[in-house]
Amino acid sequence: MQAPIRLSARSEPQPDLALLKPRADFYRSGHPTAGDVLLLVEVSDTTLRYDREIKLPLYASHGIPELWLIDLGSNQLQQYFQPVNTRYERMSTCIEGKITVLTMPGVSVDVSSVLTP
Repeated sequence: MQAPIRLSARSEPQPDLALLKPRADFYRSGHPTAGDVLLLVEVSDTTLRYDREIKLPLYASHGIPELWLIDLGSNQLQQYFQPVNTRYERMSTCIEGKITVLTMPGVSVDVSSVLTP
């Protein structure tokens, strides 16, 4: 959690949570790259604008397949997927129920367990 994702020689953002592809060395030999990422999660309260305007386009431009933005201010989870250039083609908003991790078919998360403190 909050470990860097190496997107380029000059960009290593630290998402709040990263779900990564398994690797034999457990990433001891180096930081994960965009190709290792299944899902990134950003938890936003005071950082919401920065996460939307800076991090979202950055992640999309590097092909991060799925991003969840947990907006604590409005108590909702926004799921972004299908990155194209600097944006995500698709987005859905959830406030209750279950959300499926698109990069891991069959895996879902109860939204209330994520949004409830």
